[in-house]
Order: sequence, then C-alpha cells, then structure tokens
Amino acid sequence: MFKRTLSATLANKLGRGKAIILVGPRQVGKTTLINELLKSKKFLFLNADDPVTRQILTNPSTDQLKTLLGTYTLVFLDEAQRIPNIGLTLKIITDQFKAVQLLVSGSSSFELGNQLNEPLTGRKWEYQLYPISWEELEDEVGYINAEQQLENRLLYGFYPDVLNHKGEEVEVLRQLVNSYLYKDILAMANLRKPQVLEKLVQALALQIGSEVSFNELAQLVGVDKNTITNYIQVLEQAFIIFRLGSYSGNLRNEIKTSRKVYFYDVGVRNAIIGNFSALELRQDKGALWENFLIAERLKQNAYQQSLAKMYFWRTTRQQEVDLIEEEAGNIAAYEFKWKSKGNTRFPKAFLSAYNPETKIITRENFREFVGLENFEK
Repeated sequence: MFKRTLSATLANKLGRGKAIILVGPRQVGKTTLINELLKSKKFLFLNADDPVTRQILTNPSTDQLKTLLGTYTLVFLDEAQRIPNIGLTLKIITDQFKAVQLLVSGSSSFELGNQLNEPLTGRKWEYQLYPISWEELEDEVGYINAEQQLENRLLYGFYPDVLNHKGEEVEVLRQLVNSYLYKDILAMANLRKPQVLEKLVQALALQIGSEVSFNELAQLVGVDKNTITNYIQVLEQAFIIFRLGSYSGNLRNEIKTSRKVYFYDVGVRNAIIGNFSALELRQDKGALWENFLIAERLKQNAYQQSLAKMYFWRTTRQQEVDLIEEEAGNIAAYEFKWKSKGNTRFPKAFLSAYNPETKIITRENFREFVGLENFEK
C-alpha cells in the first residue's frame, strides 16, 4: 500500500460543499485511494460497472435519489464515466442534498470530462492521479531500496500492480496494454480501426524525445493527418501520452509550432514496443531517461498545483534544451544526461535571450528534481 501524495489534498476537501472528482488511467489506484480515505467511515459505495447502478443513476428523479442515498452523508461513485448524463445526476445531488459529500472516480477524461464540466461548474474539486511517483516509491521503500530499483523502474514503470508483482512485471504490463490500450480505448472512443491505433502507438513509442510530425505519422501509418490528430487526442485523453510544445519568444530561428510526445509511464511504452532489454544494452537509454524525468516532473507539478508550464526548446540549427519551465515570468531550463559529462553546455543564444536558471539533471542528482525537497536550480 503506497501512501499517495494526493491523500492529504483530498482529505482537506472533505465536507467543503463540492464533489471531489478523481480521474486517471485504469489501475493507478483511484479506488484504493478513495477507499483508504474513507476507511473507518460509514459511506455508500456505488459501482458504475454494475448495470443496476447505471440504470438507477441515469436520469433519476430527486425522490429516487433520496431513496438511494438514505441517511448516508458520504457517497463514493466508482467508474462514473460508464453512466450516461452522470454530470446532471451529480449536480442534483450536490444542489439538493447539501449534507452529502460526493467522491467520484473515472478512468477516461474524454468521457467523464465532457459530462462533468458544464453541469458541475463551480461544484467540484477535480484532481488527476498518476502511476506511483518516485517520491511515493521512496517514501514507501526507503532511499537505498528505491535507488537499487531505478533501472528496473526505467524498464517496467510505476503502475501499482507492476510494483506489487516482482518477477511478473512483463506479464502484468502486457495484460494492461492489451486490455486497456487496445480494447477499452477502442470501445470508449468508438475507434473502428484497431490496426491504426496499434501502428500509431508503436510509432510514437519509438519517437519519445524526438519531434513528432503528424504528416510523417500519417504517411507511416497509412491514414490522413486528421485521423492521426484524432487518435492522438484520444490517447492523451485516456492518459497514455502527453505532449510538450516548443517554447519561443525572441529569436528568429526558434522552432515555434513543433511538439514532442511522451508516455505517462515508461513501462507501458516499453511493453508497446516489446523491449525490456537491460539498460546497458539499449540504444534508447537517453530517451527513456528523458521520458522518466519529464513524466515525474509532470506528476509533481500537478500534485503541488504548480502553475509552471512545460516546453522544450529547439532552433533550426539543431540547438536544443530538453525542458523549459515557465512560471510567473521566470524561466528554468533543464538538460537530462544519464551520466554526468563535464562538457554539457546550454546554447549561448538561449542563455542570452532568456537569462534562465539552468540545471543539468543526471543519475547522481535527479531525486530533488522529481519531487524531493531542497532542490536548488
């Protein structure tokens, strides 16, 4: 049982008059987290995987809801995206049953978000749960044990089920990818070309850390650019991948409209390409390290409710910076190297134009960057 960073945040919102919404990929621990939060409390559990529950909560009357809720003041609705018009039902509960605290989990933002945003405007606290973070791992197993696991985490990632089944990581990841990525997503998003999805995610998995061209992907996969755009949006909304845009400001030769694609979990990425080779044998070690660090930074920024925006920077002359963070007018720049190299430098044009704080993140100093305290840029 990993103590999740969001636990204290969610606990602080209980009884504040708004629904608490927790979204994220399947099997990252949403149900476990909410059950732990409500442990020793009396609450009503409603599982939207149950067809009777779905029927009752689809367009119910106030009287029907009163009968269902009874005297409960804590109500946990799991897998809410499976219920049609669930946002309107939750709005009625929030407005008409003031004593009831709603806790709602959902696995797909492209369904849950569309249903909740308008009906629950001003009536919800919404958070995203990710796979286990490095900080959460180290809190659970300790500094030395976590350090010993680093290379395995770059191979197998951070899904709770992966961490809890040592020796069976590959099997767990293959089942996760096959069931969630290639079955659930196709069904939830009503995608009719499974072969396109499979080719696309494999192409993206082979391009982490590189700029991605939708036109080139379209030619590679054999579909038009609009289809690629649609499928990538679905993969983002299903919490499989995320994009970084390019940063530009003052320089003429900056690349302004490009993007990179990363995976929320490197284990899922490795399962997609079927490569779990040891780190020292891999040609993509640098790309894995970059993906790991950026995904961990994304988790921490979200959990800490940081307003920092994340970018990469590159020019037409192939000068580049791996990660840019901009917050309140301040810019921080990061380069990622698995091993420390004395000759690593930031581009002079970039330093002159933006006067950023800079840091090279290596195997030796990454802990603070991915969430632990006392990190000095």
